[in-house]
Amino acid sequence: MPVYLDHAATTPVSAPALAALTDELGRGGNPSSLHSSGRRARQGVEDARETLAAAADAHPSEVIFTSGGTEADNLAVKGLYWSRRAADPRRVRILCSSIEHPAVQDAVEWLEHHENAIVSWLPVDAYGTVRVDAVRAELEAHGASVALIALMWANNEVGTIQPVAEIAALAATYAVPVHSDAVQAFGSVPISFRTSGLATMAVSAHKIGGTVGVGALFVGRSVKLTPVQHGGGQERDIRSGTLDSPGIAAFAAAAQDSVAGLPGEAQRLADLRDRLIGAVHAAVPEAVLRGVPHPAAAGSRLPGNAHFTFPGCEGDSLLFLLDLAGIESSTGSACTAGVPRPSRVLLAMGLSEDEARGAQRFSLGHTSTDADVDALRAALPDAYQRARSAGLASHESSIRTAGTGL
Repeated sequence: MPVYLDHAATTPVSAPALAALTDELGRGGNPSSLHSSGRRARQGVEDARETLAAAADAHPSEVIFTSGGTEADNLAVKGLYWSRRAADPRRVRILCSSIEHPAVQDAVEWLEHHENAIVSWLPVDAYGTVRVDAVRAELEAHGASVALIALMWANNEVGTIQPVAEIAALAATYAVPVHSDAVQAFGSVPISFRTSGLATMAVSAHKIGGTVGVGALFVGRSVKLTPVQHGGGQERDIRSGTLDSPGIAAFAAAAQDSVAGLPGEAQRLADLRDRLIGAVHAAVPEAVLRGVPHPAAAGSRLPGNAHFTFPGCEGDSLLFLLDLAGIESSTGSACTAGVPRPSRVLLAMGLSEDEARGAQRFSLGHTSTDADVDALRAALPDAYQRARSAGLASHESSIRTAGTGL
């Protein structure tokens, strides 16, 4: 069995989620139908809605089920923008952190290119934390024209937890709604939608032990969203489409399970992460930990995240060599995997393109053990040396080619 260190991309389905999924799959029924099977399926969806709301400290009516985090982010960003602009044509500016997940960044850029949005990209410090002073300056200068702020709860690459409540409170003084992609944070750190001050918040099932293809957008009861898709008017007429009742049941079971065991599991993963950081530094002393410095203060980094850059090698090369050795890791967001370009997150943190190309993310989850860390430590030195040699050879070849003018 391979050693799986990519839980930030997706984590194995948990036992409670699998049980809920198989039970619901055996029953069937469309939750929008009026007959007995439909009503039973609808009751299952509403029970799951209450469970998910409790897990995120929200009201059940604030839970809008979607097909995943990407749809939830698009619905929030586009829906807020269109609704705010319709209410006040001056509201065309979006403040977006420069380290957002592609589901948010690309949605914002689409609005910029197709809907005349004006975008201000919020800077971060060297640790990947959004600068509150920059948000304040933007609101002071352009508060009357801001449609929304997009700020993730925790970064999916380097694991830095953002000052969401502080920025939401600041935005509230200008009556500006804030959307947060909380896909990486939900189930890993305590989340309270009720006290966050957020207008909307996206979460996803497969990051916490549910199945792929299910997510949710938390929408404040007074928040108005323009729908992105239209049809049967499900989910408060915000998100039309037949609901995946088996996937939703599994999502709720996974959420209940992960939140119930959160304090102990978060500490276990943080301890294991710290052990992994030590193992990487012992195996490759020149590796540089990115994000919040080690040891990290409680609440500043996701407990299961350890992100490094390895000098002199391409992250993809190191990934494939580790994979050959039975270690599965990542170079960054799984949603941009296979694209040979430096991470926008690392560049926003001030790294050069050469530094950013050597990225490798190790992320832990509910199946991770000490043996996984030991296996990484054993495999890493050889994989790094081979990746570095390949990187140096490629660099020398490119220099020779440039010298010939070809």
